[in-house]
Order: sequence, then C-alpha cells, then structure tokens
Amino acid sequence: RDLLVRVELGAVGEHAGGCTVAARTRLPPGIYVDPYELASLQQHNLTKAVLIPDVIDVEAPEYLATNLLVLLYMEPDPGCSRCFRAALPVHGRYHRPAEESEEALVVLKSPEVLVCCCDNRLSAECWKPAEVEAPCSGKNVGPCQWYSITRKLAYEESTLQVPVGLRQHSSLVCVVTLLATVLCSSLILAAVCKYGHFS
Repeated sequence: RDLLVRVELGAVGEHAGGCTVAARTRLPPGIYVDPYELASLQQHNLTKAVLIPDVIDVEAPEYLATNLLVLLYMEPDPGCSRCFRAALPVHGRYHRPAEESEEALVVLKSPEVLVCCCDNRLSAECWKPAEVEAPCSGKNVGPCQWYSITRKLAYEESTLQVPVGLRQHSSLVCVVTLLATVLCSSLILAAVCKYGHFS
C-alpha cells in the first residue's frame, strides 16, 4: 500500500516560494519501508525520502521491530498552487496470532510538515526551527535548516488493518506444514534417485 500525504500550506504558502516541503512521520513497528524498493523508486525519480535508521530488517516481525522515522520530500500538486503531495510504499509486518480478530490495527500519527529554504529568509512569525539533520533536497550534501509549520490537521491519525492468523488454527497450520514438507522432500528424493547420476 502507498502512504499518501497531501499538504495545503494556505496563506503560509506565500512565503514558501523556492523552498522544499517535506513530511516527517514516524512509522510504528507494524509497518515498514523496503529500502531496496525505495532506492529503485528514487533512481527513477518517482519519490525521494530519507529513512532513519537507513538499515531496516524487512523480515523482522512486528514485536521485534522498532519505529522508523521517514522524511518524505513532497512535490507541488498541479491541481493546487499552494499544495504539495507525496506517496511512499509501506508494507505490513507479521504480527503475533490473535485470539479473536483476524486483523491487527496499526495506528499512524499525522506527519509533521517541514520547510527548508536554503536560499531564502523566513519570517519568524510563520516558522519555528525544527531539529532535523537532513539535506534540503537530493542536490545538497550537508544538512540544512528545516522549519516546522503549525497547521490544521485533516486527520489526527490513520489506521491500517493488517491480516493476522488466529491462535486456534496453529495446530492445523503445523500439521499441514509438516505434511507438505514431508511430501515435497519425498518427491525431490525420488527424482534424485531416478534421474541422478552417482559415481
């Protein structure tokens, strides 16, 4: 699924000409961003983001994973002069089997909107400095000064439903897995004995 972020700067957008707009969001352990998929998207200029930490265990289950901080660079929205948007593919992690519900809920807080104006001076009334160490854009090597925007939220948080297994099915799953493993191993062994060349 894609995490879609859209921001309308309103009157504040008048001061943001030539600036970079980004959304800083903290992903809970229940979801993650695949760094290889992100690298491929960035190579084709389809998205731009910074992951903190940049090393992610994509195979870790939800109960062994940690939060992930994402700085997602946004592009101007063609349909709105003061709007910016971005999309980031996210994936659900494996959760522990549940007792009753077949879905686990992952709550995603609304992102913080940041602006970086490397060549412009911003009025102090509209902006407050944010503690972010990241380049203003892909062209900058060193970190720039980011500013946080106080804004009205359309949604305080979003909820993602991740399918999970039920504990009562664990015995059935174990038996079926064992039978499938024995059957496949037998077929492989039979094929090796029939067509294999032994010296």
